[in-house]
Amino acid sequence: MKTSGLFVSCLENEGVEYVFGIPGEENIELLYALKKSGKIKFVTTRDERGASFMATAWGRLCGRPGVCLSTLGPGAINLLPGVADAFLDFSPVIAITAQKSLSETFREAHQYIDVVSIYKPVTKWGASIRAKNVPEIVRKAFRVAMAEKPGPVHLEMPEDVACLPAEGEPMPPALAVYPEPSGSAVQAALDMVQNAANPVVIAGNGVIRAGASAELLKFLNRFRLPAAATFMAMGAVPASERLFISTVGLQQKDYISCGLERADLIITVGFDPVEFSPQYWKGVKKHVIHISATPAETDVAYQSLELVGDIKKTLSTLARKCSFTRAEPDYYLKIRQGARGLLSGADTGYPLKPLRIVRELRGALGKKDILVSDVGAHKIWISRFYEALSPNTVLISNGLASMGFAIPSAIAARLVHPERKVVAAVGDGGFLMTAAEIETAVRLGVSMVVLVFNDGAYGLIEWKERVRYRQEFFTGFGNPDFVKFAEAFGARGYRVEKEGELAGILKDALGREGVSIIDCPVDYGENMELTSKLGSLICPA
Repeated sequence: MKTSGLFVSCLENEGVEYVFGIPGEENIELLYALKKSGKIKFVTTRDERGASFMATAWGRLCGRPGVCLSTLGPGAINLLPGVADAFLDFSPVIAITAQKSLSETFREAHQYIDVVSIYKPVTKWGASIRAKNVPEIVRKAFRVAMAEKPGPVHLEMPEDVACLPAEGEPMPPALAVYPEPSGSAVQAALDMVQNAANPVVIAGNGVIRAGASAELLKFLNRFRLPAAATFMAMGAVPASERLFISTVGLQQKDYISCGLERADLIITVGFDPVEFSPQYWKGVKKHVIHISATPAETDVAYQSLELVGDIKKTLSTLARKCSFTRAEPDYYLKIRQGARGLLSGADTGYPLKPLRIVRELRGALGKKDILVSDVGAHKIWISRFYEALSPNTVLISNGLASMGFAIPSAIAARLVHPERKVVAAVGDGGFLMTAAEIETAVRLGVSMVVLVFNDGAYGLIEWKERVRYRQEFFTGFGNPDFVKFAEAFGARGYRVEKEGELAGILKDALGREGVSIIDCPVDYGENMELTSKLGSLICPA
């Protein structure tokens, strides 16, 4: 067996089902080994960026690393956006890049660059593979990628190493076991909750990574604690729950900001500061309880009692040992009503207002169906107003906030959950950044809907320009005919041409097999109304 064959056997041993990527001259040996695999499917993408986003979404949805593959040089560089996204959004990914033969890497050579060094800032670990260490390297890569906080690992396969005789055999997978916090820390946390006048919980993506949503809900109900969720944790507490206030992540003042200002105790569960900086927590100095699998980030605004360990066990222990009853959080229930009614006025008109589109999406999708949001103005509306009812049903690029995320991620989501409906919500700017992957989806026979928020501009930047300078500059562009674009790729195209059409179009598109693209003109004049409402918001008494 060659090193390439042993490497693929190790991937099989780790439970890898898909590798997303592009063939190249220097990874042919590895591709041939993948071709002979009876367990792994190789998905040929149209761009390395699409492959890395697919791997990132796979990792987030499965909790096991998604795997992407590129050739050397330009291919390896093109793979970086999704890898960096996985790094800041804590998704387990194995990024494999090819490289020149070892005999050429010490001198100037065609397409040779030091890829291992380039990947270091956006990965948890990386290594250039050698024939003698394949089983250990692969096992370590998966272990590091999955350990809290999860993230990407980079493996480089030199062209000549792939052809060398193999040594060793796959190592058995083993996962880290996280302990429970000490009894004294648990008691200290219980005392803080009992003595707090206005405690509030912020749920982060670590809750979803730990599969701890059910335990969190029991914890909230046992203590009668109000809760918010970061954008990455949408669905960790169902939006339909009475104690759920809203998402948190807008830098402008929002109703949840009122709740945080009044709070004297903030309990974070699985919270990642990259999602929402504690610097935004204003008001009097607050006590903080940090419940997570990893220690708290060092931050002057985030000095906390730390309950580090298995999140599910920690929440269950706190709920079980609670011997007191708190009063109903009346103020936070009032905050919830304000948050839900922030923009409760008419949402009629054509082009459609963004809130109307978000409401139509919620009505069209089931509790377990998946909405993938690209980055742009629409992301703000979805993050703040879409009511997520289950964990991992809203996928957003939030740490890196990379445009082009949604279409490849929706493909991966459908491969993970073929029984669920999947919608990619994209701006017309982000759409064309990875639109070539529509061909990938059609070729794979994936059923999904792409909803294009069409305003002919980079709408989020225009929004910020108008807030700061009261004018727009350099954000406009032209668009293709999205219906003809869809048909050219073998997909179905729809165009929303009047106010009441979107609901029916969504129902029809979601009921069909294959790929559908919906061109939906959007009126982002509502952006400034939202800014005005937030800017003039007065906290309830």
